[in-house]
Amino acid sequence: MATLTVTGSWESILRGKAKANLEAILPDFLRARRWFGGKARAIQSVEILEAIPMAQATGGPTALFALLKVGYMEGKPETYVLPLTFAAGEQAAHVQSEMPQTIVAHLRVNGKEGVVYDALWDKDFSKELLEVIARGRQFKGALGEVMASPTPAFRQLVPSPDAGLEPSVMQAEQSNTSVVYGGKLILKLFRRLEEGLNPDLEIGRFLTEKGFTHIPPVAGSLEYRRSSGEPVSMAILQGFVPNQGDAWRHTLATLGQYFGQILRKQPVQEVIPSKSLLVLSEEDTPLVVTERIGPYLREAELLGQRTGELHVTLAKESGDPNFNPEPFSDVSRQALADSMLALADQAFPLLRQHLTNLPGAVHGDAQKVINLEGEVRRRLRLIRDQHITAMCIRCHGDYHLGQVLYTGKDFVIIDFEGEPARPLSERRQKGSPLRDVAGMLRSFHYAAYAALLLGKVSGVRPEDFSSLEPWARFWYLWVSVTFLKAYLTTAAQAPFLPSTRGELEMLLEAHLLEKAVYELGYELNNRPDWVKIPLQGILQLLDTAR
Repeated sequence: MATLTVTGSWESILRGKAKANLEAILPDFLRARRWFGGKARAIQSVEILEAIPMAQATGGPTALFALLKVGYMEGKPETYVLPLTFAAGEQAAHVQSEMPQTIVAHLRVNGKEGVVYDALWDKDFSKELLEVIARGRQFKGALGEVMASPTPAFRQLVPSPDAGLEPSVMQAEQSNTSVVYGGKLILKLFRRLEEGLNPDLEIGRFLTEKGFTHIPPVAGSLEYRRSSGEPVSMAILQGFVPNQGDAWRHTLATLGQYFGQILRKQPVQEVIPSKSLLVLSEEDTPLVVTERIGPYLREAELLGQRTGELHVTLAKESGDPNFNPEPFSDVSRQALADSMLALADQAFPLLRQHLTNLPGAVHGDAQKVINLEGEVRRRLRLIRDQHITAMCIRCHGDYHLGQVLYTGKDFVIIDFEGEPARPLSERRQKGSPLRDVAGMLRSFHYAAYAALLLGKVSGVRPEDFSSLEPWARFWYLWVSVTFLKAYLTTAAQAPFLPSTRGELEMLLEAHLLEKAVYELGYELNNRPDWVKIPLQGILQLLDTAR
């Protein structure tokens, strides 16, 4: 990495030729970051739109919130936030030794060697961020300002300033970067910025104000504001929830025990009913189901209850037009059907393209699904052609087992951002909460099959698949029925549920099929080894796999 040279202060790197040199090296830095979402696109340029200084009360060097406009050879540009600071001498040596991945540039300032690096990894900066939010401070830039604000929950979570909130950056970086403060608070920096409130912040604040206790409470935020346009969410500060990991990992561990027991005892295969999930949810659960699946059924019931409570809270009249329930209109039904059919437009040509390259065991399922394309489209079009009495509300938008934390006794729902690939405006739209329900039901299916097909559970061998696959379907069916029964009981009188069973069945099946078709396209593009799971999902939904 070449060394840039400036005179005066290190912030001079953001002016003149030094700025151009920094912008020239930023594409390589961004491509190596896990939180950068444009890796698959050819970068044309990176421009530093704005660098907002944040003077640190600790006396450390000024940190900057750099807003980066990333232009691509094709498609729309994106904006990312990169907090920057400077280290020299022993501190620079520490950065190079312990966290070299955070270094953006080597810099010589007035003959002194140092490094410019991601300020979020600087403990003094992270401590200052917490203080900034607590005090509701503002920092002005050339084009806009960063505004920090606490919520009433902040003082409940941090009763005293000397609470020992030592910051630590979480290693599991994804599309955002998170800092944990002493096991009591967690700050999530939204790396990719879009105009408008991030749903994670918007919905989190709403649920916190409404007293919904099964989310991390929102304690504060950072927003970027200009004289015109909507605020841009930069970060959310939440209460940290002690947990045993997410529900996906917990479910896989449970499935390991379940399949291990089946292998040891070799019981006679139970008959799998051909009835729909909704019909089965209206009937008593057979005793043999409880005996075979065990405690996880109670956990699925609790998760269904918590999901219903979440949607009931989101449906409360609040006077806020962004949250008040709205009826389905002809336009919204048409838009929903068009969105579902667009997924089919992408997935089916891709499946035909990959067909000859799929392994023999998957090829047959793929051909069956191709032959059923007309039926898939017919079922998705039902949304457009049938009147819907249910109301639309704000939802989670990307609901699955990985978006739920397991505490050992209960569940906490996290990450209300919605699907990252969708524009922010779409993620803030209202819809049927049955889309969330369908997401969780599909996640149960993924867990059952991932445990078998992909070696996600210890002790289960590839050669065990043929004998265990019916038991995977058995587990998925009854766990889903238990979840759905608890959900519908909890939300029984809510306005977002259809008034008739036929309408409820149609909506749920359409969202299940929508999710499985989306998964098919995703897996073909990203994880071909997983493609059997959505193929089986589609076939089972259409009741042709048997």
